[in-house]
Order: sequence, then structure tokens, then C-alpha cells
Amino acid sequence: MSSSGDILLILKGLMESQRFAVLATDDQGQPYTFLMAFAATDDLKQLVLVTERGTHKYTNLKSNKRVALLIDDRENKGSDTQEAVAITVIGEAQEVEEEEGRSLLDLYLARHPYLDGFIRSPSSAIVQVKVKSYQVITRFQEVFEWHVEH
Repeated sequence: MSSSGDILLILKGLMESQRFAVLATDDQGQPYTFLMAFAATDDLKQLVLVTERGTHKYTNLKSNKRVALLIDDRENKGSDTQEAVAITVIGEAQEVEEEEGRSLLDLYLARHPYLDGFIRSPSSAIVQVKVKSYQVITRFQEVFEWHVEH
């Protein structure tokens, strides 16, 4: 994999096949991780997450908008070291209002219709992650980086 086109194909394939990511946040220097349902925009410049405002992750996102997300396709087999692909998404998260985030909310609902009630709860926040870069790891140790231009 040497071209940005190859990297984009891998990124788009993983974004389409995987529905969950591990979100990493920070609370005064202490890292925390959370399993999250996500959706990505077609141009891969944004991810959308939904969380309740009363959670630790929401508090962390409000105090430090810098986040990382891990998305991978491992199957928990020994062959994963050679076959699995993992990406780390580096970006900044911010809550968006429902009207402002309507297209993001529609994208999220199309991917996760079973979360409709949760998403529409007044206590839920739509979180937009503006992606700065992707690190793509293949064959256990081959690392490629793609920087997003906004």
C-alpha cells in the first residue's frame, strides 16, 4: 500500500464494515476508553457519535475536545497479526445542536436505526468528531498516515 488511493480504499472499507469504535478521552491526564457506535461521512472528514450528557465520556469531551478512536476488523484469531487492519482516528470532538447536526444525525440513524429512541432522548448529545488524521496499521506493523484537509 503506497498511494493515498490505497489508504482511502482501506479506510472506506473499514468504515463501511465496522459499526463500533473504541473512543479514547482524557480526564486531567487519566485516559479513559469507551465502546461507541459511530458513523462516518463519505469524505471521511467527520465521524458522528451519540452519548448521554450525564456520562463520564461527555464530561471528558467537554473539558478536552481532543480524542482518538480505534476501529479494527480483527476476529480474535492468530491470523489477525497478518490479516487484520486497525485505524486510529485523531480528531476534535464537539457537541452539535440537533438542527445544525441534522445531516449527521440522519447519517447515524441510517447506520444505527435500532438506536432511534436513544438518539432522540433529550438527554442525548450529538457529537461531531472533526478528523485531523488517520493512522492505518496493516500486517501488524505497517503504518501509514493520511492527513485530512478541511
